[in-house]
Amino acid sequence: MTATSPTAASPAPSALSRWLDRVGVPVPLALGYLGLLIFMIGDGIESGFITPFMAANGAGDDVHASYAVTVYGVAVMIASWLSGALSQLWGPRRVMMIGLGIWLVFHVAFLLAAASQNYPMMLAAYGLRGFGYPMFAFGFLVWITAVAPTVRLGAAVGWFYFAFTGGLPTLGSLVASGTNPVLGHYGTLWLSLGVIALGGAVCLLGVRERTGYSRMAPEGVKPVQSLMSSMSIAWRNPRVGMGTVVRIINTAPQFGMLVLFPTIFAEDIGFGEARWLLLVSVIYGTNIFFNLIFGLVSDRLGWRHTIFWFGALGCSATILLLYYVPMAFGADYYWLALIVGAMYGATLAGFVPISALLPSLAPENKGGAMALLNFGAGGATFVGPALVSLLLVPFGAGGVVISFAVLYLIAAAMTWFLKEPPAPADTAARARTGDRTATDVTRETPPTESASPR
Repeated sequence: MTATSPTAASPAPSALSRWLDRVGVPVPLALGYLGLLIFMIGDGIESGFITPFMAANGAGDDVHASYAVTVYGVAVMIASWLSGALSQLWGPRRVMMIGLGIWLVFHVAFLLAAASQNYPMMLAAYGLRGFGYPMFAFGFLVWITAVAPTVRLGAAVGWFYFAFTGGLPTLGSLVASGTNPVLGHYGTLWLSLGVIALGGAVCLLGVRERTGYSRMAPEGVKPVQSLMSSMSIAWRNPRVGMGTVVRIINTAPQFGMLVLFPTIFAEDIGFGEARWLLLVSVIYGTNIFFNLIFGLVSDRLGWRHTIFWFGALGCSATILLLYYVPMAFGADYYWLALIVGAMYGATLAGFVPISALLPSLAPENKGGAMALLNFGAGGATFVGPALVSLLLVPFGAGGVVISFAVLYLIAAAMTWFLKEPPAPADTAARARTGDRTATDVTRETPPTESASPR
C-alpha cells in the first residue's frame, strides 16, 4: 500500500481563497463578512427616516422620538461592551445568535407598537432592539481578532468596517431611497426585517470555523468575574483605557454630525434634502473603501502611526473643512462640499487599526480589551449627540464643530502613548544576542513584523 503524502492529501487552495488571503480576509470567515454586510444593510435602512417615522406614528413630535433614539443609544453602548465580554464566556457565534434574535423579536414589537401608535411600547421595543446589532456585529469582530493572523489583522479589521459601514448607513440608506416611494416607511421597515434575517443566516450558517463556537475564557472563569475583568482592565492597563477613549472619539463626532448637520446643510446653506443625502453617501462611500486601504497600509506603516497621522490629525482638519467650506462658499459650490466630505470620510477610516492595536496592548486578556473597544464604539453613538445637545445653545454650530476638532487632537495625543510592548519571541532573541538597546525599543508595528525602530 502506498502512503499518501501530506501534500497530496491536502487540496490546493482555490484561486478565490488565494485572493482572499492576499487581501487580508480570513478565508474561513469570508461568508461572515458577506452576512455582516447584508445584516448591516438591514439595520441601516431606517437611518435616514426613523425619527420622523416615530414622530408620525405615536411619538407626537421629534422631541419624544429623540427620547427613543437616546434609549436606543444607551442600549447600543451596553450591548457593545457585553458582546466582547460574553464572547469570552459563550463564544462569538452564540453571542451573534442572541443579537440576531433580539433584533428580530423587538423589531416586530416596534412595528406593532407603531401600527397602534402606542408610544410607551414603541419606546421600550426600539430601545431594547438596540441590544441586537452590537452583539451580532461586534461578536463577529471578536471572532475575527481570534482567527486572523496578527500580520494581517489590520486588513482583516479593515474588511470588517468595510462591511459594517457599507451597510450602515451607506447601502441601507440607498435601499430605503428606492423602497420608500413604493412601500412607504412602514413597508420599508418590514422589508428590513427580511434583510436582517438573510444576513444573519448567511453569516451563522455559512461560517464553519470552530474557534467562534466555543468559549475563549479559561475554564473556571465565572460570568461576573469575566464581566468585571473586562472593565477593570481599563485601570489595570491604562493604555487600554486610553485606547477606549480614542475609540469613543473616533466616531462620536460622526454621530453628532448626523444630528447637527441635516438642517444646516439642507436649509441654512441651501443644499436641500436630496443633495444633503448625496453628500452623506459620498462621505460614507469614500469611508468604506478607505477602511480597506488603511487596513492594508497600517499593517506596513504601523497601527499607531496610521491612527495618529491619518485618523486623529486628519479628522481634526477635515471636520473643520466639512463645516466651514460649505458655509463660506454656499450652495453654488456644492462640488466643494463633496470634496471635503470625501476627505472627512477618508480620514475617518484612519482609525480602523484601533481594533487591531487595542487587543495587542493586553495580550493576556484580549477578550477584555475587545469588550472595552466595543464599549467605546457603542459609547460614541451616545456621546456624539449628547455633545451637540450640551454645546449647541451656548456655542452655536461652529462651536460644536470646533469641539469635535479638539476632541480629535486629544485622541492624537492619547494615541502617541499607545505603544505596543516588544513581542516575547523578539525580546528573547535579542537577549540571546546581547542586543540590550534593541530589546528596550518600544514596538509600534504588528507583532509578527520586524521590531526595528522606524
